[in-house]
Order: sequence, then C-alpha cells, then structure tokens
Amino acid sequence: MHLVRVAAAALNQTPLDWDGNQARIVRAIRMARERGVALLCLPELCIPGYGCEDAFFSRGTVLQSWRALQEILPETAGMIVALGLPIMHRGVNYNAACLVADGKIVGLVAKRFLAGDGVHYEPRWFKGWPAGKSIQWKHDGQTYPLGDLLFEVGGLRIGFEICEDAWVPGRPGPELAAQGVDIIMNPSASHFAFGKHDVRKQIVLDASRTFGATYIYANLIGNEAGRVIYDGECLIASAGQLKAEGPRLGFDDVYLTTAVIDVDLVRMTHARTTFAPAVDDGTRPVARLDVQLPPAELPADPAPGGSAWPYDKREEFARALALGLFDYLRKSRSRGFVISLSGGADSASLAYLISVMARLASDELGLDAACARLRAPASASPRELVGHLLTCIYQSTAQSGPVTREAARTIAEAVGAEFLLFDVDPIVRGYVGIVEQALGRRLTWDRDDIALQNIQARVRSPGAWMVANIRGALLLATSNRSEAAVGYATMDGDTSGGLSPIAGIDKAFLRQWLRWVETDGPAGVGPFPAMQAVNAQQPTAELRPPGAHQTDEDDLMPYPVLDAIERAAIRDKLTPRECFRVLGTRFPQYDADTLLAWTVRFFRLWSQNQWKRERYAPSFHLDDENLDPKTWCRFPILSGGFERELAELVAAVKPQR
Repeated sequence: MHLVRVAAAALNQTPLDWDGNQARIVRAIRMARERGVALLCLPELCIPGYGCEDAFFSRGTVLQSWRALQEILPETAGMIVALGLPIMHRGVNYNAACLVADGKIVGLVAKRFLAGDGVHYEPRWFKGWPAGKSIQWKHDGQTYPLGDLLFEVGGLRIGFEICEDAWVPGRPGPELAAQGVDIIMNPSASHFAFGKHDVRKQIVLDASRTFGATYIYANLIGNEAGRVIYDGECLIASAGQLKAEGPRLGFDDVYLTTAVIDVDLVRMTHARTTFAPAVDDGTRPVARLDVQLPPAELPADPAPGGSAWPYDKREEFARALALGLFDYLRKSRSRGFVISLSGGADSASLAYLISVMARLASDELGLDAACARLRAPASASPRELVGHLLTCIYQSTAQSGPVTREAARTIAEAVGAEFLLFDVDPIVRGYVGIVEQALGRRLTWDRDDIALQNIQARVRSPGAWMVANIRGALLLATSNRSEAAVGYATMDGDTSGGLSPIAGIDKAFLRQWLRWVETDGPAGVGPFPAMQAVNAQQPTAELRPPGAHQTDEDDLMPYPVLDAIERAAIRDKLTPRECFRVLGTRFPQYDADTLLAWTVRFFRLWSQNQWKRERYAPSFHLDDENLDPKTWCRFPILSGGFERELAELVAAVKPQR
C-alpha cells in the first residue's frame, strides 16, 4: 500500500493583482502542507489571473508571472505543486502549467487545445502546443523541459490535461494512460453555467476510470474579471471512484480539497485497462526529480464532501448571482449598490439577491469578515449590512400607480434597504414641453407613443446615477435576456448602470424563480413572503396612460413563446420557417396567424436591436446560450433583417388564393 495525500485548490484570483494572487497561492500551499499534502494542483493561469485579456500581449505580464513563480518556489519545499502562468518562446505565448517540487522547477507543460467558445478567447493570446513535441527551454540563464511532457517525481508518474484538453476528442489522456501515468492533473478555469457541474463531474470520473489513474481537477472561484463566474469546483477521482469533492460558489478566497490515494491500487487498476503500454523511446520525454514526500494515513472518513445545497437551477442562480455581486462589488472598490426599483420582477429580484448575498457571505465568512471585505461599516446583522450597501429608488411619473409603488416599498423594507421616492414627472413634462415648442406641435399618444414612453424611462437615469455618485456605489441595470432579444428597453434609461446582473436570464424563468423565492427560497435562507407583492402583478413597463392597461406580453408576446423563438433562432440557428414549425408543436393553443405574427415580430426586432445588445452594461455569464455579444453571441449590427426568409415564411403560411 503506497498512500499519498493529494489536493486541489480553488482560488479567487484577480487579473494582474500580483501581490494578492501570490498571497492566495501561498496560503493554499501552506494550508496543504498543514494537512500533510504531498501533491497540490492549482488552477489554470493562477499566477497572473486567467482573465488578463490583451494584457497577455504585454511582455510585462509574462515577466511578472515568472518573477512571482520564483518568489513562490521556496514555499514548495517537500511538496509537488502545479502552478499556471503564461510563457513566451520565440515570440509566441503559451498557456503553461509549471510543475514545481521541493523548491525546484521540474518542467513546464504547454496547453494543447485552446478554449475559444465565446467566453474564452485563448486563441487570441496563445498558441496550442503541438502533440508529442518538447524542447529544452532557455529562460533567465536556465534551461527547463517544456512541452508535451511526463513527470516522475517522488515515485509518482504525473501527466497533465489543462482545462480544454479534457473536453476534446483528441485529449492527451489516452497517451498518458499508455505511458502508465499514476496521476493526471487538470488545472482549469472552467466557467460556471447552469447544469455544468454534472458534465464536469462525469468527465473527471470517466477519465479516472478509462485511464486507470487518479484525476485531480482544480478550478477558479468567484467573479474573477467581471463577466464570468467560476464555481470553484474541485474534484479528485481515482479509478472511477469519487474520492473528494470541494464546495461550490463559496465566498472565501481559498478552498482546499484533499484525498488520500493508494498508488499501488491505482496501478493494479490500470493493469486491467485496455491501453497498450508505450515504450519509453524518447517520443514523450520524462522529467525526473527525486523528492521525499510526506507519508499519508488512511482517512477515518472517506466521504467525498461537496456542497450542502441541492444542485438545481434555482439554487445555482441564487448562489451564482450572490457570489458574482459580492466579488464585483469588492473588486470594483464600490461602496454599495443603487437600484431603480420599479416594483416589478427584474428590479425586485436584484434587491432580493443582494440580501441573499449578505446572508450567505455572513453565514460562511462571519458577519465581521463579510463587512470588512465589502468595506462596509460593522453591522449587527445581514439585514443591517444590506441597509449599508443598498439604496432603492422608486421614480414615479403620471403613469405610475400605487400597486407598483407599494410593491417597491415592500421589497425595499423587507430586505432592509434604504428607500427613496422621486417624482420625476415634472422633468418629463419639461422635456415634452421643450420638444413641443421646438417642433411647433403637441405630442400625442397616437402619433408619438414610443417617444413619450421612452422619455419617462430615460429621465429616471440621471437621478439614479447621481445617488450612485454620492454614495460611491454601483448602479445596477435591471434588463433581462428576453428584453435584450427584442430590444424592449430604453437605452440610457432602464439600461443605465455599470453592471447588468440578470441580462442573461430570461423573463419566464425569472418569474418562476420569484414564485419559488416567495414560498421556498434558497437552502439556508428560506422563503421570502414579501415577494408576493411582485408576483401578484403582470409585468408592465407602466409607461402608457393607466387606461391603456399596458403589459409587457401585450406589447411583445407571451414570454414563454418569446423565449422559445429565441432559443430556436439564436441558440439552434433555425430559420424563421423552422422556428414557426417549432412553435406550432410547442404551443398548439395558438392559431397559425398568431404564431406567424409573433415569429415575424421576433426576427425583425432581433435584427433591429443588435446595437442595443452591444451597449448593455457588462452582464454575468450564467449559461452557454446567452445573448451577450462580448461573451457568446455575435450578430451584425447592420443586416438584411431576414426579409427574404420572412417573406418566404408568410407566403408558406398564407398562400395566395
């Protein structure tokens, strides 16, 4: 029995935060040493931060990363540690994992397969390393093995798959298995998306089973660089069995997941695989170093661990947004949030999520630590913390009614936020009067409907920005994904803000989630009965005269239909005719003429409003089918607008008689 304690660490890093990133790496190494860890895997590009964007083109980023590595080396005495950093060879950048043992660099493996799916733009900054190639890399007067390497350190045979390497058909794993690898380390920056946990976990389990090895998966945690949230999932599997699973979506900066593996048992399992052994003939160089590793004992409790909350989309949404808001607030050095609270679903969800953020962060870190990290005054409770952080403003016009005003007040009071009332109708009348005088005519709802609606939304922006400036706070935009798809928003009005947290969430899911919040709520938080004041309403912009009985769905179409067309057209890339057929199958309660009108409306509004999506404030990436042109869905600002396709659809549904 050859027992070794191994570990994966989740780190909450920040791009180019050299001192902070290094401190968190050192903290993880020291935590690992205290727990008797012999081998530690850290996340991808953990030294500079994964999200450095075009700063990877700076020679300074590469040099500072190498400098930080040198300063970290002494901390690795008696241990094996994998650290991620960019390196440059012959004018080309590579995304590398450096294996360090006992204070020495053993060698570097460069990533073979680069992630370029929208959230990740690695091919812009790096080149993939060719399979089977290795060199002696000269840097700083020293020579190190670099490339497609295998390591023999401390009696362990170690290989690497770096993040995307494990998600592609031609992954390095089979080659490593043929070389009799004991441990495969996967340093990752794997973004959060709904339901991705199950996929990621299966990849790790299958790899450990298929390759007859121990598989160690380390990931980032938190809102690293603004848009992408990392859930911090760390996994250790051995020969198809899950040995350890770390927590997800936590608020601390470092999480360590450890397991004791039996190397002899892994090797016996490997002997049963069908991989033909490869002869060490120099095609895959082996970097070697003798290291005395700390002994390990069988653990008393072999339970894998993981998070205490259920893995469901409603829970994931609440916790991902809470963590994203927490990290964005502290990393932007803002002193709180401002929300223009309309009394509707979108703004109410944000106010509630900030209260969830305060509750979850306080429960995990302790109230004093949560306040310190957010640079908030000491608070007696999470509710008092929300009072320090959140200002909600209800801004009324002549079209505003008592239902939305009282709903806004109810939500603000329930979460503990400061609540302000602004009457902006005099400003609306002032602008209308100025324009009427300039045009020489009266503005009427029959002739000027859109302009009269938009001015009400737009005049709410300056006051909200002013309060945010006074508070040193971050103004949150409240737009959702369904509105983004069809441009159902006023630019420089309800889209105003420095961050748009729910712009990736469709309205149908949001309304369902708010009903769940009212009656159940996240685990450890519980129900929020005050949300009934919002859930009892039909979504409305409340911009037309009360007698118009305006609702969002009357202006557009039912949100479930809108979301179905969007996914068919944008996610699945179906033509208008194909989308129409999908709707006919999914919504038989509507006649063909109605579905036709909605299909045409969607495609025209989608094409006309790409410029709005380009101007939205940064949003959180929450699933792999969102509309954010900065992270996922590119579309031309100017286009033909599907006119030929729509004409063909209309002709097919309404043939000339």
